[in-house]
Amino acid sequence: MLEIDIKPVGDAALQVVVGDRIDGEVVSRVWSLARAIDAAGGGAFLDIVPAYTSVLVRYDPLRVDQAIAMALVRGASETATESLSANARTVTIGVLFGGEWGVDFETAAHELGMREARFRDAFCKPDYRVAFLGFLAGFPYLLGLPPALALPRLATPRPRVPAGSVGVAALQCGIYPRQSPGGWRLLGRTLAPLFDPSLPAPALLAPGDVVRFEPAASIEETARVDITGGAA
Repeated sequence: MLEIDIKPVGDAALQVVVGDRIDGEVVSRVWSLARAIDAAGGGAFLDIVPAYTSVLVRYDPLRVDQAIAMALVRGASETATESLSANARTVTIGVLFGGEWGVDFETAAHELGMREARFRDAFCKPDYRVAFLGFLAGFPYLLGLPPALALPRLATPRPRVPAGSVGVAALQCGIYPRQSPGGWRLLGRTLAPLFDPSLPAPALLAPGDVVRFEPAASIEETARVDITGGAA
């Protein structure tokens, strides 16, 4: 049974908090709880949205009383576990680093005291895990950035970050599915289709996916996405 804290969000949603730090263990509990809530709800909930440390549960107040919604969530917490094995998909995404494709790459390497090639290799070495999607449709929040590569957000966000930009901020890493404002450091770019609303599964990535970045020699190379494992 997970320890949870349930907070009403307006009259049509609940925030279910399971932790107070951003790391893989807490994210695993979030996934387990989200799955248990989905199973316990039996269609009572409109949406179940995992985040770093919590799950947002939306319901129709005309069909489901808040007290019943909270009771269903508490019941789900009794079946959730401390960890949940993520799905086994591994998604390899090519990235063209630096220059016009990653306008902060060179300065980031300099701030970290690394040569650019070493910085690129260190960034591509880990397996990143999709913690959740948010901010923009299909935007993956990735865990796994080495602490040695952590960089602060820009003091002033850019009004327009190009689609496909790969960025970092503190210990977070993400990919912008479309042009938007943003304050993360931009290291490179990919043409991988992060979000296509015409597809049955619009988002390329899902919570639990493993993401591997590979350096590309041209922007055209980055359009190819390799997916192994899972149901892909």
